Amino acid sequence: MQQATAPPSDAKASASAVPVAYANPTVAIISPSFCTPYPVDLGIVRKVLTITDGNFVVTDVNGNTVFKVKGAHLSLRDRRVLLDAAGYPIVTFRKKLRSVHERWQVFRGDSTELSNLVFSVKMSSWIQMKTKLDVFLASNTREDAPDFQVKGSWFERSCVVYAGNSSTILAQMHKKHTVSSVLFGKDNFSVTVYPGVDYAFIVALIVILDEINTNDS
Repeated sequence: MQQATAPPSDAKASASAVPVAYANPTVAIISPSFCTPYPVDLGIVRKVLTITDGNFVVTDVNGNTVFKVKGAHLSLRDRRVLLDAAGYPIVTFRKKLRSVHERWQVFRGDSTELSNLVFSVKMSSWIQMKTKLDVFLASNTREDAPDFQVKGSWFERSCVVYAGNSSTILAQMHKKHTVSSVLFGKDNFSVTVYPGVDYAFIVALIVILDEINTNDS
């Protein structure tokens, strides 16, 4: 489904200074089918001026739809579903109620049963000047240390996904400015997912980032 794309020039220039994931074995959080041996560039269009479902569309470099994000039933704010291009549910997001640090849980398919929990995401601290999220796999029940972290500035659409507490980069977001995005109330940005990293997992993190920051704004 994805076509091979060259890593961005700035990623090449900094490769010697910043470790970048060329995962072997692959970082397959949702499914190995979403891992490729080459970088994957995805475009994300977020419809800003809408309160209906279907406000996220994720495309490949050729403009083909890869994922869509929709609200589930009546709970549009607290439950989301990541669908593939054919409309099949990949994962379901649910906001955990009465959580000290805002926490979202991600379940396989359209389930919300704890037996199908894949990972959870929470704010690293209640008050944040910059974006910082901790990601815990379902198997990490003690949560002594995060399995992944997201850091950066959501306002500038400049966030980076790291492996655990390391400086190893798994994916990077980039802001895209277009005339149509301003005229039609759309927020366009892209994400580069490095080789061997589950790009459905990265998209899921971006959806949660948006939910947390939209709720706080």
